[in-house]
Amino acid sequence: MKTRKIIAELEKLKDELSVVSMKEIPPLEKSFLNIENYQVILKNGAIFSRQKLVKNKRKGDAVVVVPITEDNKSFVIVQPRVFTESGLGIEVPAGYIDSGESAMDAAIRELREEIGCDAKQMIPLKSYYQDQGISGAFNTCFLALGCEQKYPQNLDKDEYIKYLKCNFLDLVYLLDNDYISDANSIIAINEVKRYLRKR
Repeated sequence: MKTRKIIAELEKLKDELSVVSMKEIPPLEKSFLNIENYQVILKNGAIFSRQKLVKNKRKGDAVVVVPITEDNKSFVIVQPRVFTESGLGIEVPAGYIDSGESAMDAAIRELREEIGCDAKQMIPLKSYYQDQGISGAFNTCFLALGCEQKYPQNLDKDEYIKYLKCNFLDLVYLLDNDYISDANSIIAINEVKRYLRKR
């Protein structure tokens, strides 16, 4: 897909997934996000408070996957990210690791759910804390090689994800020109670029 064509497709999706209205509502009875409060004492005697963000009663470990097909195509997903300036996220596939699931299993599952792909090879590239100031969430990014679409999307009930197939160079263009602006996708794509340069 030529770069101009993917930009045009992204504009269509931006229009389709744009927020019409948003209002604050009372706290939900079963909330995905919770905050735990801690008093911390250091060996040197310093005492301070910290808050920890807990996601779905877990740390919130996640995976980020950059898919590449045999013919050097990739995928970008587009979804509402209502607290960003544009209200839209242009990203690579990603998601939380379920209880009892390994990072590798989660990467395989997320790739299938979000874009319907299986990969011949899943290569873990880098692991990092998502936001170590408020969370213990640990992310792992993967390169998925030999991707082939075999399934329809299988999204959670509150996920509104569209995807576009593009050349890997278009994915890099989207990164370099700030269409992709989330930290997880930026880290993952840059790690893939580094890995591919070394091959």
